[in-house]
Amino acid sequence: MTVRLKDFYADWCGPCKTQDPILEELEAEFGDVEFEKIDVDADQETANEYSVRSLPTLVIENDDGVVERFVGVTQRDELEEALNRAQQGQQAA
Repeated sequence: MTVRLKDFYADWCGPCKTQDPILEELEAEFGDVEFEKIDVDADQETANEYSVRSLPTLVIENDDGVVERFVGVTQRDELEEALNRAQQGQQAA
């Protein structure tokens, strides 16, 4: 099962810079997860498709679709749990 984490961010977004090191750690740990950074200023179409209204927004999806989404800075343990659920094919509770 393919799992993706889409990180919607902007260069001017302070909280996005806080989120970055957490995502870098997870990317190193979850080698089989596709991490994608989406600059909302450069790719407004994708941001609209995912109804992104606040930054940072993180969307975790697998072959079944969106598993979970987080708005605002999200801690590592929450993201880790969501990625594990996505890999197991479970949706958010």
